[in-house]
Amino acid sequence: MKMGDTNNVASSKHQVFDVSLNVSESKCFDDDGRLKRTGSVWTASAHIITAVIGSGVLSLAWAVAQLGWVAGPIVMLLFSFVTYYTSALLSDCYRSGDPLSGKRNYTYMDAVQANLGGLQVQICGWIQYVNLFGVAIGYTIASSISMMAVKRSDCFHKHGHKAPCLVPSTPYMIMFGVIEIIFSQIPDFDQIWWLSIVAAVMSFTYSTIGLGLGVAQVAENGKIGGSLTGISIGTVTEMEKIWKTFQALGDIAFAYSYSLILIEIQDTLKSPPSEAKTMKNATLISVAVTTLFYMLCGCFGYAAFGDLAPGNLLTGFGFYNPYWLIDIANIAIVVHLVGAYQVYCQPLFAFIEKTAAEWYPDSKFITKDISVPIPGYKPYNLNLFRLVWRTIFVIITTVISMLLPFFNDIVGILGAFGFWPLTVYYPVEMYIVQKKIPKWSRKWLGLQILSVACLIISIAAAAGSFAGVVSDLKVYKPFKTTY
Repeated sequence: MKMGDTNNVASSKHQVFDVSLNVSESKCFDDDGRLKRTGSVWTASAHIITAVIGSGVLSLAWAVAQLGWVAGPIVMLLFSFVTYYTSALLSDCYRSGDPLSGKRNYTYMDAVQANLGGLQVQICGWIQYVNLFGVAIGYTIASSISMMAVKRSDCFHKHGHKAPCLVPSTPYMIMFGVIEIIFSQIPDFDQIWWLSIVAAVMSFTYSTIGLGLGVAQVAENGKIGGSLTGISIGTVTEMEKIWKTFQALGDIAFAYSYSLILIEIQDTLKSPPSEAKTMKNATLISVAVTTLFYMLCGCFGYAAFGDLAPGNLLTGFGFYNPYWLIDIANIAIVVHLVGAYQVYCQPLFAFIEKTAAEWYPDSKFITKDISVPIPGYKPYNLNLFRLVWRTIFVIITTVISMLLPFFNDIVGILGAFGFWPLTVYYPVEMYIVQKKIPKWSRKWLGLQILSVACLIISIAAAAGSFAGVVSDLKVYKPFKTTY
């Protein structure tokens, strides 16, 4: 063989090696240079169900009681339709330009930046992060109420249903805070997939127990409680009836809110098929499952207790027995909320840490990871800024929870505050820009009417919930709340 031939063979081998390297690289990485995403319809559905079937489900019997047998189920169906429709619009905004190969938007904020830009991004950022902060407070209150319910349920079992069994909420909130400080040190969203699955199983556990107890109570009563128009005037004043009806709308809106983290969930999906197509299927599955569940829990809870349906089905002591089953349900709520708190707070953590690193790129405190060896496991990367900032965040949410421990009102405010801008307004506006829908066309008008209708509902719900907080504050002493 001549020298030139040898060189040719060598160079062709080199090319083959290069091509095979590129092929194997493309197998390992996506079009944006990040590691190949592995999410499917089912993992996305699990993430959504974890985010959606939260503590909101427990206030639905109370919400249906305010609205009655006619309006209650109709309102739930309407919210589920709006959530599904606007989520489908939002999933089209994951990629800018071409739906298969356009630039990816990794977060809700990136999508707003790519489609709307300017001032809209800052407003959206504030709304999104204030809402996530609020959800953390809502979950802290809900979990402490469930921990106290376990304690009270055992007390009622020992001393009879007439015993006062007062339990202070502060120690339980502190306990939840300590647990969250530990979990919040998990660095990244994709490292908490197992937490999502545990949380999804737990949410089904307690919702099913709540549903089962509702069915059993209806069977025991031998009749279906409640009325067509909800809680009757006389039981409450006319003004209270109006405020509580509005607050019920906020509670139901909160029970459906997850558009905040939809883009982040979509960013875990593999393609082909296009991420938007997979996400629409996942949204359809999860909204259908959730709505069915909500209808059952809300309606059976109302059927069991009628106008007296408690604000929180498993902790309002509509049910006393079997006490061990109620304890299991409440422990499941706490475990679920530990997971859900992280799923909601991770985008906020990531945003603050990214911003800090951009502002102070040379600060060792912010950017340096310290490797901590863990026997029998890979070393843990400890970042001092992450440790300090996330700990302070959890402490602040815990203290605010101790100051404002009103579950139903806080849930109503959060639902009202986040529902219109994040679930309706931004998805609609981004979709109009993305698909270049002409102004005043039929589709444009339809989308704007949907948006304005949802805005009116949100304002009413916020007003009702604020009225609830004002009336609660009249009889309230900070840090002294007992149930």
